[in-house]
Amino acid sequence: MNSWRPSASIKVLQERASLLSEIRHFFAHRDVLEVETPVVSSSANPDAAINPMLSGFCSPGSHRSQALYLQTSPEFPMKRLLAAGSGSIFQICHAFRNGECGRLHNPEFTLLEWYRIDYDHLQLMDEVDALLMQLLHDSSSAAARHRYADLFLTHTGLDLFTAEYVQLCEKAEAVGVVIPESVQTEWLIEVLFELCVGPWLQQQKGVIVYDYPAAQASLSQLSALDPRVAERFEYFFEGVELANGFHELADADEQRRRFEAENLKRQRAGDEQLPLDEHFLQALEHGLPDCSGVALGVDRLLMLRCGVDQIQEVLAFPFERT
Repeated sequence: MNSWRPSASIKVLQERASLLSEIRHFFAHRDVLEVETPVVSSSANPDAAINPMLSGFCSPGSHRSQALYLQTSPEFPMKRLLAAGSGSIFQICHAFRNGECGRLHNPEFTLLEWYRIDYDHLQLMDEVDALLMQLLHDSSSAAARHRYADLFLTHTGLDLFTAEYVQLCEKAEAVGVVIPESVQTEWLIEVLFELCVGPWLQQQKGVIVYDYPAAQASLSQLSALDPRVAERFEYFFEGVELANGFHELADADEQRRRFEAENLKRQRAGDEQLPLDEHFLQALEHGLPDCSGVALGVDRLLMLRCGVDQIQEVLAFPFERT
């Protein structure tokens, strides 16, 4: 009978407003331009791990419908602005991902995304750290930094790059994984990292994991020092993933190949293949300036700031009350 009420307290909603104000002040102080881009598009990110929400649109005066997708991230239109000469930019917006519900997930959520011209991923890691120390009111310690492969070796006993398929399967079974048929090495590595490294991350404050396996970074440049890894990082706080960043890939042909590979993964999994964003690919062909970008979950950040355990506690009206 009380489902009409907001699930977040008025005090938490006031804290959300304060948080958004602080974010804007942080970027204004650094002369980073705030932008807005469309929420719907006729194309979508084909990332096999993400399912977009589909809408429908009927053109005026026409009975033909065109499929539209709610954005899973504002990344592609923001990169079009970068290619057009916008300089460094940020955006606070709503994003949508189908089927994502739980303690840390709501199908509609608030995302902070920003791009810094002439930054590599290491410089962007510094800025993410500075922002989160300020917003979490903890200026005493920067996040610890660990390479993905080092954590994998420490917590699984296996070398990420030399472990054989059989060894990965044996380790996965030892930690309780039921291995499906025709499982890929990439899947085994991701599951082992989550199950073996995840509990350790939950015991830490801020941790930045970087140099992810190349197969886990379809939008990132590969490392010039070691092409087996991508220049990608994630920021965790008490095991909660807050931010995901990349030294952005600027090669249009390579990006198209990676998109097509993701669509093949979707097809093999029985999911719909998604239309590629040709406007974005044209922008890459025109020329994306050297930059790094990161997406940060504002709702999760607010959870940590308010000391609450469920994402519903920081949303006015979560999916169940819409």
